[in-house]
Amino acid sequence: MKRYNSNHLGRLLLIVAMALMGTAFHSCEEYPDAYESTGGVPEVLYVRLPAPESADSLITAAYMGNTVVLVGKNLTSIKEIYFNDQKAILNNSFITANTLFVNVPKTIPEVVTNKIYMVTTGKDTVDFDFSVLVPAPAVNSISNEYAHDGQEVVLRGDYFIDDPNSPLSITMAGNLPVPAENILSVEKNAVRFIVPEGAEKGYINVSTIYGTSRSKFQFRDDRGMILDWDNLNADGGWRAGNLRTDDPVEGISGKYVYFSGAIPGDLSDWNEDGFSFNLWGSANGRPEGDLFDIDPSTALLKFEVNVLDGWSSNALQMIFTPWETSGTNSYIADTSVPRGLWSPWKNESPFTTDGWMTVVVPLKDFKYDHTGKEIGAAGPGNFGGLTFFVYHGGVEGRACSPQICIDNIRVVPAE
Repeated sequence: MKRYNSNHLGRLLLIVAMALMGTAFHSCEEYPDAYESTGGVPEVLYVRLPAPESADSLITAAYMGNTVVLVGKNLTSIKEIYFNDQKAILNNSFITANTLFVNVPKTIPEVVTNKIYMVTTGKDTVDFDFSVLVPAPAVNSISNEYAHDGQEVVLRGDYFIDDPNSPLSITMAGNLPVPAENILSVEKNAVRFIVPEGAEKGYINVSTIYGTSRSKFQFRDDRGMILDWDNLNADGGWRAGNLRTDDPVEGISGKYVYFSGAIPGDLSDWNEDGFSFNLWGSANGRPEGDLFDIDPSTALLKFEVNVLDGWSSNALQMIFTPWETSGTNSYIADTSVPRGLWSPWKNESPFTTDGWMTVVVPLKDFKYDHTGKEIGAAGPGNFGGLTFFVYHGGVEGRACSPQICIDNIRVVPAE
């Protein structure tokens, strides 16, 4: 064992102590304005927006989720802060004696007083007049864009408020109202309703006491259609796909492509006949160039899917190829060819659907190789053909024998 004499040990302790003192002095010098809570009560002079160019703009109200800045004195005495009856999250890194940055809570207040309440370190409460604005509804998506009249669907978004004095209402394209009895339930982020008779293609409007908003999608959208297996088929590749109309399920809009077969859980399967189709643009006679004229970075791939019998392995690989690509399938396992991967079973295994549903994948997310490694998205000129294949994906699952029905593959602008 190594021993230290007393002199050696004393020098060592002195060096350690000096090092710690140096660290303490360094920390004090590096963070001279480090947060320290104070006593007393705060005084708020005004509230402004956080952007420097808006520093002189006084505001008396802000929307939920927005960042605001309280300006005043002794703001480091604030221990908690509430907008109406909703508590906000305080971050000491954004509090000084004279400014306090805070996000307005995203939860709709139950009791509206139009005040900010500040609870101090001494447990005093100080209030300041300020209103929280609730946005008009955000209508982001629908469970099934191709739902038939009389079928139940779910709108998803935010700020769906069903006020007793001003009930939420839905209007389909063509100014067709959804009868009140067709609106089955309303939650802040979801509305269940039955599609009314006579519904047409187009945008959906939702109105609440806080305003009216248009959907970010078109119901029964047929823009940018690539494959619907009624008028646009995948003929011209090695596999046009197995087409069905009513077996195992009724089609959502005519014929659909049908995938089925056994899949092991260890990524070893390669079953093109059972789980793929090829659309080669040049062989199919499609016009030369890409299948759509939208900037891929701002476009969405959409399709309807109906999954039966439990899917729990392999990804749906969605692979665009240049128009001139034909007579080969080498691009499927080519690690330089980006594609989109959809593996819903990773979050819900085994995965099935309750009827037809709409899948939305941004083309900017078509950036993976067949194993799930990110390699970057392709640019324009690489979207003249399309292959779907349930294969690999980089994540092992469990052996399964799913039935996967797909229809209405389209590319539309993100809105």
